[in-house]
Amino acid sequence: MKLRSIILISVLTGQAPDNYEALPALFHDWREFENPPLLKGAPDYTERQFRKRHRSFRLLQKRLAAIDTAGWSASRKVDWQIVEAEMNGYDFNRRILKSWERDPTFYQTVWMYQSDVPAHEGPTNHALLEHWQYTFPLKGEAKEKFLRELELIPSFLKQAEENLTGNARDLWIAGIKDIRDQGKNLKTIEGQLQKHHNNSRDKKLLIAVEKAQTANKAFIRWLEEKAPDKTGPSGIGKDNYTWYQNKVHRVPLTWGEEVQLLQRELDRAWSSLKLEEERNKNLAPMQSADTPEQFAELTEEGVQRMMRFLKENDIMVIKDNMEPALREHMGKYVPKGERNFFSIGLHMDPLPLYSHFYHWFDLAEVRDNPHPNPIRGGPPLYNMYDSKNEGIATAVEEMFMHAGLYDDSPRSREIVWIMLAQRAARGLGSLYAHANIMTMAEAGQVHVKWTPRGWMEREPHLLQFEQHLYLRQPGYGTCYITGKYLIENLMTQYAEKIETEGKPFALKSFLDQFNSKGNIPVELIRQEMMAN
Repeated sequence: MKLRSIILISVLTGQAPDNYEALPALFHDWREFENPPLLKGAPDYTERQFRKRHRSFRLLQKRLAAIDTAGWSASRKVDWQIVEAEMNGYDFNRRILKSWERDPTFYQTVWMYQSDVPAHEGPTNHALLEHWQYTFPLKGEAKEKFLRELELIPSFLKQAEENLTGNARDLWIAGIKDIRDQGKNLKTIEGQLQKHHNNSRDKKLLIAVEKAQTANKAFIRWLEEKAPDKTGPSGIGKDNYTWYQNKVHRVPLTWGEEVQLLQRELDRAWSSLKLEEERNKNLAPMQSADTPEQFAELTEEGVQRMMRFLKENDIMVIKDNMEPALREHMGKYVPKGERNFFSIGLHMDPLPLYSHFYHWFDLAEVRDNPHPNPIRGGPPLYNMYDSKNEGIATAVEEMFMHAGLYDDSPRSREIVWIMLAQRAARGLGSLYAHANIMTMAEAGQVHVKWTPRGWMEREPHLLQFEQHLYLRQPGYGTCYITGKYLIENLMTQYAEKIETEGKPFALKSFLDQFNSKGNIPVELIRQEMMAN
């Protein structure tokens, strides 16, 4: 008898299977279900589709609940929780978040860049055109795939006009900008196609991009026409926020506890910055790289300093893909008057930002050495990876500093505290926005006011991008700080455990074990590491 038949019988009879193999089979079926059916060639997000498939979803949940995990290892129990959390995420999106009804940006399909985390930040649809994955001129299957992805855009945007019945004003207004940006990206693509595929054989590509641009313009007009009628809040409320964090992202904190934590980290970052400035008051101020040549020299030296520090101090297991991954993202020179928050610090000392680029070490591993467990082999759904990936990238900024990264550059420590303060401030703003205490614009002012030295005052586009993302994806605005906190808490428990066992603590060993668990919530990593 086939495994899936056994599982179905167990659900109907109430007899739960006791073998782990039922879980990967269920995971496969769950992921197939999560990918929606098509409507006129595009993913179907109509209310009718969700109603029609709800019984199938409930059966998947029952199958999961029927699996008896008694006697399983901690690692296998974590796998079960990953599947449960993903199903909770689907259920939450269906009941509460409803991006397809409330959020015009959900219908953005064209993505020109790779995210620095395992999947795109924020809710995305199932029909993305990942432009950064293509090489021009297009050839073979890549060309056919690109054509299919272009051709579905008009029907998808027409479906959006039927689905977008929500009244979330901030999401609506900010979403119009993203769809305008998609129009600019389609124009860029049109230029590439005209350059590389302007022939009779590839006429379909040029027709498809033209139709996509026409549909995008019509969608913008429709959004603008409806905008004056959108008057409602965009946040999901405190209780929903807490449920989502606990049940989906596995962050064991309430909305109120996150407010307290982020306020504490904001206070600590500001006070630590002032103490650094006091200690450094007799040192010369930091100089920025103000020519392309100076910037190239600064960043080259930065890569060498970072890798030398990690190797010579035995901070991490060094892999061949790490330095190339960092070199691919060294940054570009920006004239002084045009620098945003991150590029200001980058042009003074790139190492604080390069520490955060731990992200690219993670992604190089995902590409070169994916986790062998199929449940952990790719990114978990609904940005569930955020506490791990954004948390560790933020945590190591301070860890590396305390481990001696700036012993020969004390003023660089000031940048670390400024970056922490900015992340705490923007997270606080996002919490107030989700509680509908503030609008997105008001949350942005918290972000601006409490970022030291006015570094967020120069870049309204970055400000809007970040606060809009955090309103679209509950928990993302805070995950840098909450993830950092959960990792530090795990380090505390781990250090106490091995001290009790009479063993020395080594950051390298801690990070190696932490990284080996996959891109899953920190709380689940904690359960597995502390069980060994």
